[in-house]
Amino acid sequence: MQWEIIIMAPAKKQLKAILDRCIRQSVMERIEALKEGPEQQGKPLTNELAGLRSVRAVGQRYRIIYRVDAEQIVVLVLTVGLRREGDRADIYALTKRLLRLGLLDLE
Repeated sequence: MQWEIIIMAPAKKQLKAILDRCIRQSVMERIEALKEGPEQQGKPLTNELAGLRSVRAVGQRYRIIYRVDAEQIVVLVLTVGLRREGDRADIYALTKRLLRLGLLDLE
């Protein structure tokens, strides 16, 4: 079954910020791969990010954080970025901030 992919505004902005075309292309290919069985890919997140999933792209460096809506057969790509543990620019920390500020519309 093919799932529909919707890339949210923050993720679009983050994708445009990736200047290296090869890396951006690899991330886009990984997002496209979510059309086939997104629930079996990546890992479920916990705590503040419960209900979301994360999948690796471009080796181990980039993460794609997404939500699966099984009723509508849709994958919402929320954020895309580098994993930098302990850094403010870490994609997980950024996603938490966007959620707290209400800037990620999960509906």
